[in-house]
Amino acid sequence: MSRYKEIANYLVAAEVEKREVAKVTVDLKPDLSVEEAYLVQQEIVNLKLNEGRRIVGPKMGLTSQAKMKQMGIEEPIYGYVFDYMIIENGGKVPLHELIHPKVEAEVAFVIGEDIEGPGVTGAQVLAKTEYVLPALEIIDSRYENFQFTLPDVIADNASTARVVFGTTLKKPDQFELDLVGATLSINGEIKELGAGAAVLGHPAHSIAMLANMLARKGEKVRKGDVILTGGITSAVQLKYGDIVSGKFDGLGEVTFTVTD
Repeated sequence: MSRYKEIANYLVAAEVEKREVAKVTVDLKPDLSVEEAYLVQQEIVNLKLNEGRRIVGPKMGLTSQAKMKQMGIEEPIYGYVFDYMIIENGGKVPLHELIHPKVEAEVAFVIGEDIEGPGVTGAQVLAKTEYVLPALEIIDSRYENFQFTLPDVIADNASTARVVFGTTLKKPDQFELDLVGATLSINGEIKELGAGAAVLGHPAHSIAMLANMLARKGEKVRKGDVILTGGITSAVQLKYGDIVSGKFDGLGEVTFTVTD
C-alpha cells in the first residue's frame, strides 16, 4: 500500500469514527509537501468514490487575504464535497456525526459549462455560471484542537464535513457579487458578517483560481459542479441546540439546527 493511501485511510478512519487524530506532519510524514498532500486528498476521493459516493463539486478554502497571510500562502486550497455531506435547508445537523464543527457563510456557484485553465479569469467564470446560491459550510478538521499546517489541511480534504445549500437560485448577472453582504447568526444573535469581496476580491476569482490550479494536473471545473467559493464570514464553533442562520442580500436565508 502506498504511503499516501495509508495516510488517506488514517484520515478517513478519523472522520468515520468521529475522533480527532494527530496531524499527519507529527509522526506519519513530517516532511509532507503541498503536492504530496493533494495526492493524499486524491486517495481520499478515490476511497469515497469506490464506496459509491458522488462528488457534488469542489470547494475552495483559505480564500481570505487574512487567512492566506496567516498561513503564509500565495493561493487558496481546494477539497471536495460529497453527496453524503449535504443537509437540506432548514434541516438538522447531528453533532454526534462530527468532531468539533464550525460554520461559515459562503456563496456557491452552479457551473453551466466546463471551465478549463490555465489563464481563466473571473469574468470567464461568470459567463459560464448558471446560477449562484447561498450556502452554509460546516468544516470539521479531523485534527486535534483544529490545529494544522497547510499540507495537513489539504490532505484532510480541506476540513470538508457538511454543507447546507439555500433554495434561492439567481443568475450571476443580477448581482454585484463582491458587494453581496452576509450575516451569520446563531440563536438569533449575529456572530459574523461580511461581503463577497472577502473572497479574493470577488467569489468568481476563487473559481478562476480553482480552474487554474486544476489545470496543472490536467483537470477542469465541470459543467454541473456546485462549488463553494470560500467563507465570506469567519467560522463559528457549533454546539448542541444551536439554530444557525445565514442571510444573504438578494439571495435569501439558509438555516439548520444542531441536534445531538
